[in-house]
Formats: sequence, C-alpha cells, structure tokens
Amino acid sequence: MRKLNIKLMTLAFAMVAFASGCKKFLDINESPNQPTDADVKLLLPSAQAATAHVQANQFGINSGLWAQYWTQNPYSSQYRTNERHLNQPSTANTPWSLLYAGALQDYKNVLEKAGNYTQHAAIAYIMKAYTFQLITDAWGDVPLTEALNEGGSLSIAYTAQKQVYDSIFAWIDKGTALIDPASQYVVADEDLVFQGDMDKWTAFANTLKLRAYLRLVRVDSVFAVNGVKTLTGKPFLTESAQIQYSTTGGNENPMFAEILGLGRTQNLVASTTSVQVLTDNDDPRLTNLYTTVTSATTGADTVTGITQGFYNQSPTYEFSYPNIATGGLGSDNRSALAPVVFISEAESHFLQAEAQARGLIAGNEEASYEAGITASFDANNVGSDAAGYIANAPIAEYPAVDANLDLLQRKLKAIITQKWLAMNGWQTFEAWTEWRRTGFPDFLVRSRTSALAAGQFPVRWPYPETEANTNGSFPGHQTLVTPVWWDK
Repeated sequence: MRKLNIKLMTLAFAMVAFASGCKKFLDINESPNQPTDADVKLLLPSAQAATAHVQANQFGINSGLWAQYWTQNPYSSQYRTNERHLNQPSTANTPWSLLYAGALQDYKNVLEKAGNYTQHAAIAYIMKAYTFQLITDAWGDVPLTEALNEGGSLSIAYTAQKQVYDSIFAWIDKGTALIDPASQYVVADEDLVFQGDMDKWTAFANTLKLRAYLRLVRVDSVFAVNGVKTLTGKPFLTESAQIQYSTTGGNENPMFAEILGLGRTQNLVASTTSVQVLTDNDDPRLTNLYTTVTSATTGADTVTGITQGFYNQSPTYEFSYPNIATGGLGSDNRSALAPVVFISEAESHFLQAEAQARGLIAGNEEASYEAGITASFDANNVGSDAAGYIANAPIAEYPAVDANLDLLQRKLKAIITQKWLAMNGWQTFEAWTEWRRTGFPDFLVRSRTSALAAGQFPVRWPYPETEANTNGSFPGHQTLVTPVWWDK
C-alpha cells in the first residue's frame, strides 16, 4: 500500500461536525511551540468521522444490499453491480484510502502527539481497534505493522487475520489501561461519540472486545471462550455509541451525503426480504424504517418492497424507500440527521445474550435478549410496543422453534435474527458480517440478478485496485466468495 501524504477530506468533514465548539480548539493564543492540545483535539474527531464515513457510506450502502434491507431501484442504476455481486477492485479504493490514510493515520498521530492528553490516546487506541476490525472483517489479511509507516515504501507486507485480531485485543487493552475519568486533561466535544465520558468509553471497549471474541468463537474457540470469560462482571454499553449529524452542508449523514452527491437519485428501495419479515410479525418498527405507499385498491398506507435483485423489471405497483431514520430518503433533508452507529445498545444486549447462552458469562440470557429487542424498539420510537411484540411475534420466540437445530443453535437463531432486525439501516455492515459468522438469519434469498453460482453469496470485499497496482507485496486478488479466516 502506497502511503498517502495528504489528508483526504476527513479533517474538513470532522471540523464541521464539532463546529459549535471549534473556536476554543483554534485559540490563537495557544503556544505554537506546544501544539499537542490543538493537534490532538483536531485529529481525534477527524479520525472518528473518517471511520464513520466508510461504515455508513461505502460499506454501509453495499452491506445494506447484501444484508437485504434494500435493493436497487428499477428506475436508476448506481448499485446494479453491487446487487449483481460483481463488485470490482476499483470500488474498494476509496474506503481503503479513507480508513488507512485518513482514520488510522489520524489515530496514529493522536497517539504520537498525546503527551499528557492520555484520555485522547485511550479513545484513539480503542477506535483504532474498532477501525481495524472493520478493515479485517471486510478484507481478511491486511497491512498492519508497516501500514502507517512514513517514507512511502511501495512494498507493505500483509498480516494474517489472526494476528490482526491479536492486535485488536492488545489495542483495546492499551486504551482501557489509559482511561482515567479523574484526569485533568479532559476530553470534551472533540469526542464526537461520547463527548469525553470515559466511563462510557470503558463500556464501549468491553463491548467491542466481547464482539471481537465472539467473532472468533468457531475458528479459535479456546482463545475466544477464555477471552469472553475475562469480561465477567465488567460494564457493557447501555446506550448506543454513535455520531450525530446535522443538515449543515458537509455535515450530513454519510449515506445521505452520497445520495446528495448523486443528485438525490433514490437508488435504494425497500427489499421484500426485510419488509415481509417485519409485516408478517406485525412489527411496528416497519414504518420507521421504510416509507409508506397508498394502496390503489384499499387506500391504506402500506410498506411495499421489491424482490432482491429485481431491478431489471418494471413493477406495476408503487414501492417503499428507506426512511429518514436511517438516512436513506433522498427527497427529505431530515435524512441528514440520521446517526452513524458504531455499537448500538441493542447490539450490546444481544452480544451479552449470546455469551450467556453459551455459558461464558453470568446473567439471564432471555432477559438480555428481550432487552436487546426493547432497545431496538426504543431506537425506532415504538418502545411501548416492545412487550407485546416479545409476547406475540413468532419470530421473537426464544429459543427459536426449529426441529433441525439443537438447543444452542435455536438460541443463536433467535438472538442473531433479532440482531439483524435491530441493525436494519444503521449497522448494515455488522449485520452482513454476523450473517457470515452464524448463517442467521436463514431466510436471505438469492438476488435475482446475481452473477455468482447457485447457493453462493458475497462473503468479503475485493482488495482495492490501488493495492494491486502499487504494493509490491500485494498477495493477489480474492473472489467475493472466498471466506475470511474466521468464516472458515
């Protein structure tokens, strides 16, 4: 990977994101000989914004198609290649650069310049771990130890995914060890996620570590099981870790910003896969996640999807779009306000439910499962309906009813399927990744236009074209159906 020596666009993006408090970070009376304060407080939000941008834009849109929350609009064409599962290496150039030369370079600079600002360093370590998990879960083996070296080497070695995960755990530990809520060198609004609340960063670190250990539970079970057990009694997230956006130019939700850049063309429409499950279970989250259309026959407002990959047909009916809550409705500026969620409260509860179901940490697994559903309902502004849904919706039954599965698998089926429902629109990359890990939900359908062989689905991102062209140690392209290490 060729080291880029320019800042891509993330600093400007992040600067707007905390513009309300920006002046105090640019005080002209600050000593130019001691720039640590200013540098660190500018670099941290820049890095966080870059991570969020890729997660919600390039990764988020593509994963929303592959996780079957959305499909391509028949009357436009932007994501037909994604829907056909023909993603080319060139499509990976931008997210790779934004993550490596943007986010990770800035986290590195925070760590190098932190000095007394150890709380900023703590966040940088934790977010570096989060970002590398995003990267390795997309691409598998990736540049690691030499990836951010200055000097422009054109031969950067790739590190096996197992070692990347080892580093992820090490960075979480380093960050957690630095957390000191009593430190006089406080973090404030420059932290776009928790505004400097270090207790919440402790909970985020524990939750991220739980996610990472469970990711490895099939491929490196002893390591993963022992790792989860070390988290017994530690705090996990009780609120979502997310970045809020505004309607100010340059500070919109990244997916909505992509839609604006395409002239508000509504490429994404509701997928029948998701709509049908929500409808069949009388799920009140349905109308928060998708727009409604008025039935020509009954006059009722309904949510209507399109079969996955059916863009080459011309439907004779109106269909729904992603709603403003998740940032996907191009015609409505309120989509700009949708948050980018790093780890949701619902995910935190579902992770705990899985660990409890596996007997790895203490706690009531069913209570954690129901807490995850309730948190998702709260996020969709229908919290008062959660209890009725849990009691009556067939898909909410715990464990799931399935004669072909043993008890643990029935528990996992219920937990991961509800996680998939909770991540609709907000955490699409994580939903697709958990499907790769577990096979749940088990009702995803083959895209009608998929170029893959029967029974095949995409299980990785292609390596970028820039790597093949410039990195002397590039290991070679992989097909979309070649699983990453933990998926084997």
